[in-house]
Amino acid sequence: MSKMKVVGANGAVLREEAIPQIFEGKRVKTHTVYRAVFRESANARAGTASTLRRDEVSGGGRKPWKQKGTGRARQGSTRSPQWRHGGVVFGPKPRSFAVSLNKKERRGAFVAALADRYGNDFVTLLDLSGISITKTAEFAALLFGGRRGGDDAPSTLVVYVPAEEGATSFARAGRNLRSVTLVPVDALDVTSLLGHNRLVLTTMAHEALTARVEGRR
Repeated sequence: MSKMKVVGANGAVLREEAIPQIFEGKRVKTHTVYRAVFRESANARAGTASTLRRDEVSGGGRKPWKQKGTGRARQGSTRSPQWRHGGVVFGPKPRSFAVSLNKKERRGAFVAALADRYGNDFVTLLDLSGISITKTAEFAALLFGGRRGGDDAPSTLVVYVPAEEGATSFARAGRNLRSVTLVPVDALDVTSLLGHNRLVLTTMAHEALTARVEGRR
């Protein structure tokens, strides 16, 4: 059975824990994962782009010149699409880009993404008990050792439980690092999981995630 490391305040390995059974040997259905990522991206779109049709543009009520006898093409309004400041043909209007995905597929994609992280040894557990981190430098030292967590550091997703002790100051200390993204456990999604090279879970977040995929909460 595969194991993962649990690190403490100074970055030292405290112990090893077994990967939850639900993630062991999980066959990843890539198309389901793709559909979940597509859904999350589509549902994040505001859909507020809007242009004016010719009947919505102000002005243009008077015929610009008479129908015949000028030698020019006939025109009915200065707000027709071919005119400057005219209406837009088939332009965007506010709409919803929401994509639906049933509950079974959403859960399957989430479990598959987590199984990929666990199975490829991308997961590290962080024991926050007794840790008091209030500065960005301390946070970077904990996650990256001597490096400052800049562009050369691996992109890291840190998942925590807001209610756990010291989580508020911990999250505040890490939010200025460009290579680090901090996410509360309830806001974790498939896109975030697959978009980082490293996943760091607090021990409470790990327990909450395991309970979530096992249906215990």
